[in-house]
Amino acid sequence: MAFPRPRPTRPELPRRRVRTLECGQGAVRAVRFNVDGNYCLTCGSDKSLKLWNPHKGTALRTYQGHGYEVLDAAGSFDNSQLCSCGADKTVALWDVATGQVVRKYRGHAGVRTRREGRGGTSSIDSTIRCWDCRSRRPDPVQVLDEAKDGVSSVKVSDHEILSGSVDGRVRRYDLRAGQLYSDYVGSPITSVCFSKDGQCTLAASLDSTLRLLDKETGELLGEYEPLPHGPVPPRGALGGPPPHLVPPPRRYTGHRSTAYRLDCVLSEQDTHVGSASEDGNVYFWDLVEGSLALSLSVGRAVVQSLAFHPTLPCLLTATEGHVQLWREESFQPEGDTA
Repeated sequence: MAFPRPRPTRPELPRRRVRTLECGQGAVRAVRFNVDGNYCLTCGSDKSLKLWNPHKGTALRTYQGHGYEVLDAAGSFDNSQLCSCGADKTVALWDVATGQVVRKYRGHAGVRTRREGRGGTSSIDSTIRCWDCRSRRPDPVQVLDEAKDGVSSVKVSDHEILSGSVDGRVRRYDLRAGQLYSDYVGSPITSVCFSKDGQCTLAASLDSTLRLLDKETGELLGEYEPLPHGPVPPRGALGGPPPHLVPPPRRYTGHRSTAYRLDCVLSEQDTHVGSASEDGNVYFWDLVEGSLALSLSVGRAVVQSLAFHPTLPCLLTATEGHVQLWREESFQPEGDTA
């Protein structure tokens, strides 16, 4: 007789702050996990890039070489190299072990991400530039200039480039097929990312709303937004407000993104979508139901950056000059027997 398999436990969200890293870099502009989630990078307004073991709270190395704030960074698949971009309009390729700059690419500044052997950068100059990191060629191998305004976010997979622009469009470039797919959201986009299963894309925009799109068709699968506060304003017989009554603007509570470039993320099993907020919190919604699942109080200032671990319910948040590591309630740090 075969026994039924036990019902899988519902994935947990990171609710417990287990560590705070005082980075000593001025304001932390971005925090990013490496490819396997064992280490992380922090980008500082003091022009430095730092490599950490966030699980132990250990600073491993500081990289100095940018002439202005470091805005974003990422590591290669084999963890041998790092790539960072700065407000000094340069992209730096670093050797992890020696801490030396291997190569610098000049011409535009912006948010970037990297995959083995090639890099992609986005910029307020409305372009995405692709670089061959294995050669000594100083010029980009390709410039993608379809955006009509600054490109605020870019993600790179094995054969695709996903971007979000201030012109309100999510663009996906299929490099194998040579095709461009564009979906109009309407509000300026601040952050984009792929789902872990590669079937969907998530976009955050300045109307305080996150939108989940089907990657292939562009169909809107879900919207995640603040909760309305107070009653719905009354309407007149013809659908508008009565002439003698002009209702006050409808107020909302919770997630707020109206002025800053804030990160959005998906949990390690694609069960929840999350976003940083200008009110000092991080919000998570149930991906399928769309209901608010968690409000995580990080601090009083804007949460500048988020990074979700690739395989664990583990979250990094950056606000002001420090980074916090969050885990699930059942997590027990090493040496903690309580």
